[in-house]
Amino acid sequence: MKTEPSALSDQETAVQNGLNMSAAGALTQAFLRNYPRDAARELETMVVEEAADILVSAPLFVQQRIYSQITPPFGAQLLLLMNDETALGLLRSMDAGPCAALLSRFDVVDRDRYLALLGSDEAHELRELMDYPANTAGYMMDTRVLCVNQSITVADVMGQLSQYPAVMRRYIYTLDNSMRLTGKIELEHLVCAEPSQPLADLSTPVLHFVAALDPKEDVADKLQKNVIDILPVVDIHHRLLGVIRGANAIETLKENIAADLQTMVGASRDEQALSSSFFAVRKRQPWLQINLLTGFLAASVVGLFEGTIAQFTALAILMPVAAGQSGNTGAQALAVTMRGLTLREITTRDWLTVTLKEARAGFINGLAIALTCGAGVFVWSQSAGLAIVIALAMVISMTIAGMAGALVPICLKKLGQDPAQSSSIILTTVTDIAGFMSFLGIAAALSSYLV
Repeated sequence: MKTEPSALSDQETAVQNGLNMSAAGALTQAFLRNYPRDAARELETMVVEEAADILVSAPLFVQQRIYSQITPPFGAQLLLLMNDETALGLLRSMDAGPCAALLSRFDVVDRDRYLALLGSDEAHELRELMDYPANTAGYMMDTRVLCVNQSITVADVMGQLSQYPAVMRRYIYTLDNSMRLTGKIELEHLVCAEPSQPLADLSTPVLHFVAALDPKEDVADKLQKNVIDILPVVDIHHRLLGVIRGANAIETLKENIAADLQTMVGASRDEQALSSSFFAVRKRQPWLQINLLTGFLAASVVGLFEGTIAQFTALAILMPVAAGQSGNTGAQALAVTMRGLTLREITTRDWLTVTLKEARAGFINGLAIALTCGAGVFVWSQSAGLAIVIALAMVISMTIAGMAGALVPICLKKLGQDPAQSSSIILTTVTDIAGFMSFLGIAAALSSYLV
């Protein structure tokens, strides 16, 4: 007579369950490691506590790869559940711009806590990126904005809505895999849609938006002309940073626009058309005195070569040419560097890269100008020595001017000064000295060829 096989013992059952759990864990880790983008989308559909548990189970380098693919609102909630060591690793793996945008979503207490985890230099740089000038769209924006990846479904995002305040749920913005803004969905359209429908099918293009550093005039113009009450704010890479809400923003803009106009031309914000002459003098005189001092400094360089100039009068005629070309080169480098600092394309940590780039540009431009200028001077003076002197001076002075145009605003920014207010005076002094010193110094060294 055959007997029925006996049921598994409790011990065997526990072993089998352990093996199953081990296999599931291995599969989960393989999925996290090999498909970070898909893993990020799956985590965003979960309850944030469950997603955090799964994320921290992976090695740090896997966590960093996945976290870079998670949309900022969900990423902010995840970070709050991490211990300080894990949070520090995730923050340091991010570029400065996205990291600053993420931290700006926290309240002051949490934001300061995360900044304290970072080094003083990193924290200072992030604070600068989050501190928008008062006359820009970034200063006016509200960072409480809900944005999700466009590939997830209606059911996925509906499950997330309860985790966010009501102020964030009126408009839901969609992002691509590079975190760039692609469209928006109104809440009423989301509620009426099929649960399995991808958000990309529901979203409509965002026709009106502003960059974080756009002036307040542009914000007021778009709010008024397009009759909209919410205006998205994006960075230079078209990543969503926040929104400007409500008609109240227009009144704030009107009050400050007039005061900002005069600062564009270097006058004090406090100075008015009917201010007393004494008040105007008090505000403007310091900069005039500084400019005079730097002018004497450049003149003293010329004085060092008084004998050489007296011997070769043609040098006096060509000095403005050397100084003028170096000044133009420095001004070009200054304008590009200032734009990069203002638009947050670069930070003070990029000083070496920017300086070397401008030095190369100045050197190559100097070679081209040297050929043209040297040929012109030779035709004019019939002196090969004078042509060589002016050609060498062009290359040297334009290279130095390019480097100065990059370094001056970066150094002032690093020292906590306003580059826009002081850079031009310092740069003019440097380029004048570089132009005079290179031209007259080479002329003195090669004076035997000028006879």
